[in-house]
Amino acid sequence: MNHVQRYLFNRVLRSVLIIVGGLTLLAILAQGLSQTEIIVENRQGALTFFKIVALGVPQIVALLMPMAMFVASIWALNRLHRDSEIVVAQAAGMTRWQVSSPIIRLAVIGAVAHLGVNLWVQPTAQREMRATISEARADLASSLVRPGQFTTPDANLTVFARDQQGQDLIGVQIAERIGQPDARDYLAERGRFIEVDGQPAIVMFNGQIHQLDQNGALNILNFEQSTFDLTPFMKEDGKLNLKASDRYLHELLFIDRSSYNERRNEAEFLAEANSRLSSPLISIAMAMLAILAVMGGNFSRRGYGRRIVIASSGALVLIIIQLSVQSASGSDPAVNIGQWMVPILAIGGLSYVLFYGGNRIKGAPRT
Repeated sequence: MNHVQRYLFNRVLRSVLIIVGGLTLLAILAQGLSQTEIIVENRQGALTFFKIVALGVPQIVALLMPMAMFVASIWALNRLHRDSEIVVAQAAGMTRWQVSSPIIRLAVIGAVAHLGVNLWVQPTAQREMRATISEARADLASSLVRPGQFTTPDANLTVFARDQQGQDLIGVQIAERIGQPDARDYLAERGRFIEVDGQPAIVMFNGQIHQLDQNGALNILNFEQSTFDLTPFMKEDGKLNLKASDRYLHELLFIDRSSYNERRNEAEFLAEANSRLSSPLISIAMAMLAILAVMGGNFSRRGYGRRIVIASSGALVLIIIQLSVQSASGSDPAVNIGQWMVPILAIGGLSYVLFYGGNRIKGAPRT
């Protein structure tokens, strides 16, 4: 690149970084609001909340990259037009390709970065985020006990604690209803969550066990210390079930044929794999749309507002078509070819419009 091209490249690059950063912050804010249940319902700390939000950033960036590339490119090119910098480049004899090549090169770099996020960064972050959410929702202290409230984590179990001081539960009541002859009520001055041989339990101090015998008589057993096993009431998720967005490319293409769940979702996995590989091409098409909006017609001192509106509509239609084809691919693998054809045809058509019929910019001022 010559000095003018490097200058154009740097101007557009700064715009891309600003736009991507701004849109990402807005998306993070929206995602953060949707994840507040992790703190409210599961009583997790702020660190867990921010970790979950941060792990969602790669997926947000991957989704926003094409539109951010379009907005940044058209914003930067329009500013260059208002400052007459494009006019100067045109008057100096630069061809349409020479003026637009820095933006296209930046779009290619962005597409490569987008591909890297799709193939490695996003699935890694999604796995960690899903594991973090699963751990937060499986936290015994948060799911079983809410001071001053009766909680029913299982149809056969109700837990109540009047207060919580550090790790100690004050005024513990546990109602166990596995079967009517075995129904028990535990009342204790205090209790604490522990693990016995790796299994969750509650140890209670200074309390009573109330149980009805077969004749309906109430039996009361006093204890100084008693351990209540929570294992029968915990819902074991077993192995974390990975969604399509959590998998690496080879896990999408080469599924475990012995797993019914993976065979059932094979079409969805294949659609996700094709989307990961083809979606970065949309960024190149978006950059070319931005170039077409500013440089694809006659020179105008009044600006290119009308062409920018048309190009923006075209960008929105392109995104909608790509998402629609991706969605349809999840039920019909034959549609996956469309995930490649949409960006390739868009890039080919825009290249023809921009660069066919001569190298000089149409309508450029003559010297």
